[in-house]
Amino acid sequence: MTFLPMSEDSELDATAIAAAERQLELHGGRITNMKRTLLGHVPSFDAYMEWYTLKDELEPYIGERAVSLFSYAISDANECLVCSVFFRRILIENGDDPDNPQVTETEQLLLDWGRMIATDPVGIPAEFRARLEQAFSPKLRIILVAFAGLMVATNLFNSVGRVPLDEVLYDFRKPGDDRTE
Repeated sequence: MTFLPMSEDSELDATAIAAAERQLELHGGRITNMKRTLLGHVPSFDAYMEWYTLKDELEPYIGERAVSLFSYAISDANECLVCSVFFRRILIENGDDPDNPQVTETEQLLLDWGRMIATDPVGIPAEFRARLEQAFSPKLRIILVAFAGLMVATNLFNSVGRVPLDEVLYDFRKPGDDRTE
């Protein structure tokens, strides 16, 4: 059962409707269960939608696939059903196997880092940080860490809020996983 309320269209005020329309205009897609929940407080919605700003800044540097892999690694390690299945869908629809992706050295670095960020952010070994410093410029590391922070925050919002999995994602869950929240 959800912990945070999901607003119906009829419950949204003009500010929330404008925020939803702006989101759809800028980034397309649909108003997911997470977004519908966040629309109950527009400043919170706006804060979380900055994820897209950082995503758009990262893609020219590392590519859309690497952003999805990084996001998936964080979300899967955080055991966030909504986010991990969302990124599973993106990977699967692009021909990848999220459970065994064929990755470049940089993508593997991002997968490993994403898992570390989610499970032990203060325990990332110095040797691994040195590899990150070699692979990514200081500016790009700032963007990656900020993006990862928003990804973790999104995981937290969905998991603590018990936001239900969007039905369009059901077929993309891991085999044997029938959870919906």
